[in-house]
Amino acid sequence: MPDYRDYAPWLEARYGQRVYKVPLNIPGGTCPNRDGTVGTGGCIFCESSGSGFQCLPDSMSIREQWLENKAFYERRFHAHKFISYLQTYTNTYMSLEQFQEIVLAAADDPNLVGIAISTRPDCVNDAYLEFLAQLKQSRNLDIDIELGLQTVNYHNLVEINRGHNEDEKNVCTCAGIDAVLRIKRCGLSTTAHVILNLPGDTELDVIETAKIISVLGVDFAKLHSLYVVGGTELGRRYEAGAFTMISLQEYVERVVTFLEYLDPEIVIQRLVGKGPQDNLLFCNWDTSWWKIKDAIDAEFIARNSKQGSKFDYLNGKALRLKNSRNKG
Repeated sequence: MPDYRDYAPWLEARYGQRVYKVPLNIPGGTCPNRDGTVGTGGCIFCESSGSGFQCLPDSMSIREQWLENKAFYERRFHAHKFISYLQTYTNTYMSLEQFQEIVLAAADDPNLVGIAISTRPDCVNDAYLEFLAQLKQSRNLDIDIELGLQTVNYHNLVEINRGHNEDEKNVCTCAGIDAVLRIKRCGLSTTAHVILNLPGDTELDVIETAKIISVLGVDFAKLHSLYVVGGTELGRRYEAGAFTMISLQEYVERVVTFLEYLDPEIVIQRLVGKGPQDNLLFCNWDTSWWKIKDAIDAEFIARNSKQGSKFDYLNGKALRLKNSRNKG
C-alpha cells in the first residue's frame, strides 16, 4: 500500500464506487499570458493545446464532448459516476456570463458527482466563486478549483513566463495565496498543481512549496514531472543546452521529500505527469509512469517514511521545542 493519501481510493470511499474524470476542452480557450493581458507567448513549457492533448477538439461543444467522452468511459470501464473536468488553458478567463454557460453545460448530467475547473491564480474572482458555490448547493455537487501554482520560487515563476513583469516578481505567489483563501471562503475545494523538476528549483524550493500549500489548507495536490515539447521556448532552450534535467532518482527523492513535508490530510491526485505523444524532446526519462510510481513507493520503504512524517512546522514549533526541553 502507498504511504500517501491516494486519490482513487479516496474517490471510491467518498462516492461508494469508482469515479472517472471527463476532460473537456473549452471552445476558443486562451490564457492572459498568451493574449497580451499580462504577457505573451504563454508559459515556456506550454504547448499549443494548453495541456489539452488528451481532450477532444474544441470545435465540438462542451455538451458534445461530454456525451462522447461519457459514452467511452461507460463502454470501456463500465463507469457510472463522473467528474466534469474543464482542463485546457485558463477556464475562468472569460466573461462571467460565458463562464456560467460553459459550467452549466458541463454540469448537465444526473450521474455527475463533481466539477473540476483548471485555472490560474490570477484569474480567480469572487463573483465566479459565488456562482459556483450556489451551483454546488443547488445541484449537490463537489466543485474543485485546480490552480497552476507550479512552485513558490517566484524568481523561477518569472523565468518560466507565468506572466509577471519586473515590477511584480512575487505576484504569482501572492495571487496563489489570495486565490486559495477566496476559494476556501466560498466552501469549494482546491487542487494545487506543482512541478517538482523545474530547472533552477532546488530541494529547498520543493520543501517550501509543500509547506505553503499545507499552511493554506489545499485539499488536493497534483505533482508533475516537467516534459519538453519541440517548438516551445522551453524546447528551444533544451535543444540549445541551456539547462539539464535532474535525474530520475533525484525526481523520485524530491517527490518523497515533498510528501514528507505535506499535510497528511491532502489527497494526492498525481505523482508524475504525462506528455503529448507528438514532438516530445523529453518526458519522464523515457520511463513509464507506473515504473516511476514503483520507484517512489520503494523510496518510501527505504526511508521508512510516509506522507506528513515531517509535518511538524506549524503552531509555534520553536516554542513547542522549548517547552518540551523544559519538561525534560
